[in-house]
Amino acid sequence: MMATVQQITYGEAIRQAIREEMKHDRNVYLIGEDVGRWGGLYRASRGLLDEFGPNQVKDAPISEAAIAGCAIGSAVIGMRPIAEIMYIDFITIAMDQIVNHAAKWHQLSNGKIELPIVFRTQGGVGRGNSSQHSQSLENWFVGVPGLIVVMPSTPYDVKGLLKSAVRDNNPIVFVEHKALFTLKGEVPTGEYFIPLGKADIKRPGKDLTIVATSWMVWHALEAAKKLINEGIDCEIVDPRTLWPLDTNTIIDSIRKTKRCLVVTEAPSAGGWSGEVVSVVWENCYTLLKKPVMRLCGMRTGIPYGRVLELQVIPNEDSIVQAARSLVRE
Repeated sequence: MMATVQQITYGEAIRQAIREEMKHDRNVYLIGEDVGRWGGLYRASRGLLDEFGPNQVKDAPISEAAIAGCAIGSAVIGMRPIAEIMYIDFITIAMDQIVNHAAKWHQLSNGKIELPIVFRTQGGVGRGNSSQHSQSLENWFVGVPGLIVVMPSTPYDVKGLLKSAVRDNNPIVFVEHKALFTLKGEVPTGEYFIPLGKADIKRPGKDLTIVATSWMVWHALEAAKKLINEGIDCEIVDPRTLWPLDTNTIIDSIRKTKRCLVVTEAPSAGGWSGEVVSVVWENCYTLLKKPVMRLCGMRTGIPYGRVLELQVIPNEDSIVQAARSLVRE
């Protein structure tokens, strides 16, 4: 029997994932600022407090350090917390807890302690929220041993990956892009999971591989629509999990297209995009027709306002120009 699908938003897909996992396991709980009575900043947890009560949905004080600390302590004794840090910018206040404790205790305990924690947070531009509420800081966490880093781009992916993250026994930084919360897409009505560490080909192509993350996936797909009219057929690879990275899917794509463009909203300096470039060079050097190119956000504070903020990140037109230079010049 074919599974039915529903058209829901990215935010609703998150809510469904949390609800299903709370029903599955009463040790799963959500903690964060305004996640209960208010239903979350993006309403992704609306109704959950009424359904599950304060034991599983906890409004926290305005202290990211306290939220992360409570999540870590409860995970050590068998709970499975989903800790929401309202903006990734504010995760800086909980870096000691996440980087020096959550990421380390499994190793330091010789495998005796497991920390099944999902640190949900929202990053990126798109809301005109200025420099302290719009950054892309996912690069920081990729370099921390012990952390898994996830960045879903679609309603289907965010639900399946979040459910897998909740059931995983490792601490996970789960980055949701704030510009995607109202995006609608097809999501199965039945239960499903997407494995962590597995990339997805969002669009097959033969001339150029574009490895894009989160909101940039959608910019790349729009660029591909223009480029196909010019005879340039792009393959769009969405890693979905930044770490561990699905290198096999990326390498297989490059072997077919012989060209690669990496597109991220985060700046290139010291970033995950450089890791992808290294993977391509180390495994596909003799196949490449052009050097790998990166198209990333500017290394600058995010300006205030929706018009200005979009000037410091890649977009459809800049992706088109970069693709042309890789295929034609």
